[in-house]
Amino acid sequence: MNITKEQIDELNAVVKVAISKDDYEGRVNKILNDYRRQANIPGFRKGQVPLGLIKKQYGKAVLVDEVNKLLQDNLNKYLTEEKLDVLGNPLPKQQDDFDWDSDELAFEFELGLAPNFEVQLKTKKPVVHYKIVADKKMLEDQVDRIKKQYGKLISKDSVEKGFEVTGTFVNEAEEIENRTTIELVKLKSKKAVDALVGKKVGDTVTLKTKGLFKENYLLLSALGITNEKAEKLDAEVTFTIEEINERQPAELNQELFDKLFGKDVVKSEKELKQKIKEDTEKQFEQQSDQKLLNDVTERLIETTKFDLPTEFLKKWIQISGEKMLSEDEAKDEFEKSEKGLRYQLIEGKIIKEHGLQVQFDELKEFAKGFIKSQMAQYGHMNPSEDELENIANRVMGNQDEVKRLSEQLMSQKLLDLYKEKANLKTKEVTYDNFVKEVYQ
Repeated sequence: MNITKEQIDELNAVVKVAISKDDYEGRVNKILNDYRRQANIPGFRKGQVPLGLIKKQYGKAVLVDEVNKLLQDNLNKYLTEEKLDVLGNPLPKQQDDFDWDSDELAFEFELGLAPNFEVQLKTKKPVVHYKIVADKKMLEDQVDRIKKQYGKLISKDSVEKGFEVTGTFVNEAEEIENRTTIELVKLKSKKAVDALVGKKVGDTVTLKTKGLFKENYLLLSALGITNEKAEKLDAEVTFTIEEINERQPAELNQELFDKLFGKDVVKSEKELKQKIKEDTEKQFEQQSDQKLLNDVTERLIETTKFDLPTEFLKKWIQISGEKMLSEDEAKDEFEKSEKGLRYQLIEGKIIKEHGLQVQFDELKEFAKGFIKSQMAQYGHMNPSEDELENIANRVMGNQDEVKRLSEQLMSQKLLDLYKEKANLKTKEVTYDNFVKEVYQ
């Protein structure tokens, strides 16, 4: 077998593979003899079927199959040994006059080659790195929320502003019947508040759904309806009062602090606000980091210039899927995927040049950290090392989870590299301003 490469240009090449009869004849004959020993053909005893008959019936199919195996194995080996960085897979060139009966078989494959380029992490124009801070209003709101959440409910005879009212919303025509608790401070409609104030348990009031709450999402849970229905709903509902309560805020004392954060971690309202500030800003880091990762990615794609073997890739996309695409469909798919392919090449070069790797031990520790944060969301704040080890071992036994966590850890390594090497400009903003700048 002889394999040679013809360089067309920097991004395209053709590999020629010449296979002689000696390369495949032994393999083909062995399989045909195996077929002969197993064949059950009327008129012949098992194992006594003439080899010529077996060759006539199965020879061509076995030949094609074995030659294709030889091609695949040796072509992949050649690409590896020659260290050819190819995009997609080699594409066989169409040969209309190909003769499978020839003693010498010649095949040609088109290659799309990865481009050579340089990546400059320190771009000329800086990328904004947002530092999201918890402002005074946010801290006060969080303290008020804690005081409410851990406060006491005191039963009342009649509704007053600021109370919580439990009851059932009903509208038979809209198929609404939902028991819920509403806070009067969250009602937007002044008419609704006025209708409820002074009412007692057992009373029924009629309320309009449109503009009922300050936040639209509250209408969904209050009425037990879907978002699509809530957007279109403009109706009247009856609300029958079943409970009336005033929520007495909890006292900010050591008992509450210990309940929230553990014994003596927080000892005053000032320390409480500082702890809330630290925890909140740590959560904000995740959003800030994701924004930074996205922005650096966009900047690198924008500033790292290189050509791709476009025509080869379109052809590869056209024939490599489950079904053959038209030229126009392949062109559209290429245009959709080009940006992702460019960053994939850029990212691969960054990882290689900076020696970024994911080791098993650090991946396991990363998994433990992820598991610990997940458990904390469900109130399990201090899992034992044995618990984390056992769960991590189960996770590491799942290849899909390992792949997902490996990608997350590599993203973290890239993010750390960007923070160290990229041209960043830190901008301090409140969360509200961050949302306005980034999402609106």
